[in-house]
Amino acid sequence: MKSQDIRKKFLDFFESKGHLIVPSAPIVLKDDPTLMFNNSGMAQFKEYFLGNATPKSNRIADTQKCLRVSGKHNDLEDVGFDTYHHTMFEMLGNWSFGDYFKKEVIGWAYEYLVEVLKLDPKDLYVTVFEGSPEEGLARDDEAAGYWGQFFPEDHIINGNKHDNFWEMGDTGPCGPCSEIHIDSRSAEEKAAIPGRELVNKDHPQVIEIWNLVFMQYNRKADGTLEPLPAKVIDTGMGFERLVRTLQGKTSNYDTDVFQPIIKVIGDLSGKKYGDDEKTDVAMRVVADHIRTIAFSITDGQLPSNAKAGYVIRRILRRAVRYAYTFLGQKQAFMYKLVPVLIENMGGAYPELKAQQALIEKVMKEEEESFLRTLETGIRLLEKTMNETKAAGKTEISGVDAFTLYDTF
Repeated sequence: MKSQDIRKKFLDFFESKGHLIVPSAPIVLKDDPTLMFNNSGMAQFKEYFLGNATPKSNRIADTQKCLRVSGKHNDLEDVGFDTYHHTMFEMLGNWSFGDYFKKEVIGWAYEYLVEVLKLDPKDLYVTVFEGSPEEGLARDDEAAGYWGQFFPEDHIINGNKHDNFWEMGDTGPCGPCSEIHIDSRSAEEKAAIPGRELVNKDHPQVIEIWNLVFMQYNRKADGTLEPLPAKVIDTGMGFERLVRTLQGKTSNYDTDVFQPIIKVIGDLSGKKYGDDEKTDVAMRVVADHIRTIAFSITDGQLPSNAKAGYVIRRILRRAVRYAYTFLGQKQAFMYKLVPVLIENMGGAYPELKAQQALIEKVMKEEEESFLRTLETGIRLLEKTMNETKAAGKTEISGVDAFTLYDTF
């Protein structure tokens, strides 16, 4: 099944359950002081959770473009080295604002994964919040009971506050959650070690694909919890991970979400994906980061030296550095990937095509500027190293090291 069809299948399923399908909010947040970027599907609905605004429908579903590179949810340094972390990713989600709650959402999650997508329930594991005595919160026996209608006891796992109590930031809507994990290992591996023992243990083939959040509280500035005006369901499913599962791959980057981009990177650099690990990491970094940069520019955030703009500049420079070092790209080249990105994602996000000229122009200018800085920095590093050796020393001074890091 192609990724475009998988995205549509999710939205069609929840539309059949009476959900209003809405477009993604921008990846860049301009009117929320608690968040720099949209890091989850629920950010655009926060005012509904708090009872400060009325939604168009009590049931909503969408696919949300998200960015996680700073603060509590920071995946940047993992990107490229593993097979399932990304800076920008899509979050498929469905919401209920004071309508249905745990029973319905758990039943639909099982129906969608097992009956619609035909996933084997023996490969699925679910977690429930084990409770937090210091906050006076009991184990989520209600969710565990509903899951028990579909799964045997050894597929229902207690999870701690870090994994099973969702909070978007230091303050705001929050609540217990149930994660759904899938075990994609071989039959031999499954026979040797049960999947339940690898849930939330960073195993690359036993990963979370969907999180069902039961929003019941608002975290106040003093850290205390107060009940929300109405209970809210907030779910988020990692689109890239779901596509990987359904396409039978062991890496998100082997799916049709990323392979068209990686192929063009290979064509431009003369490298072949799969031939060398360092080259592969660089290709994954570039393929991931091009999406983040393009969507951010589309949504109005240009690279700059401050705040959100600096985060985008850092991501772009990380990609340029990997391309320079491992793909032999001494000239701007990432902007040449924009057409294949639009071909791949423009159907779901037409704003990309509308802003294509701007994206390419900004990226090319940023790449060329940083490549000049990088070349200067490398020459300075070599000069500093030679001078240090000539002076009979083996360590660059702290002053020189800081200048090279901070300026170059």
